[in-house]
Amino acid sequence: MKNKLNQFWKFVWHDDSLLSLVLSAILIIILGKFIIYPIISLIFGTSLPIVAVVSNSMEHNTTFENWWSDNSEYYEEIGIEKLEFENYILKNGFNKGDVIVLKGIKLEEINRGDIIIFQSSGHEPIIHRVIEISKNSIGTKGDNNSQQLIFEKNIYDNEVIGKTLFKIPLLGWVKVLFMQVLGQI
Repeated sequence: MKNKLNQFWKFVWHDDSLLSLVLSAILIIILGKFIIYPIISLIFGTSLPIVAVVSNSMEHNTTFENWWSDNSEYYEEIGIEKLEFENYILKNGFNKGDVIVLKGIKLEEINRGDIIIFQSSGHEPIIHRVIEISKNSIGTKGDNNSQQLIFEKNIYDNEVIGKTLFKIPLLGWVKVLFMQVLGQI
């Protein structure tokens, strides 16, 4: 039995055949989905510890100064000044194709300026910046959106999936391209 496992191991990881490549890809996907991802979820305390950004709602596409000049009126109307925004996590937003690493969090631990991912009914998970905090809900807005959307106005604790820790640029393009190809089929 040990000899058969050794032969299989050598075939999958050291053979240069197409079948070996396919088998190793399948094993890596299975290992990642059913072992590594659940462990990471447990460590970070959220069902979605790593997400690929698939929209451009948080993109700035310019320097912070230019972005603030174009968007300051909205933020100042709701009481967010430039100096406050400059101290927010990812003050320059993030781009489609970036990967965001998250940790689980409770509503009472969220601050204005945090970037959270939440599940609003009828939508895919959304990752936007917190701009309003009330006693039992929060409101968010995508930095690149001109205004707050209806489903972003009252987000409750049971809808919050996680809070952004950091981003990894470009790594999410694998998922974005895969989704675009699937959309064409």
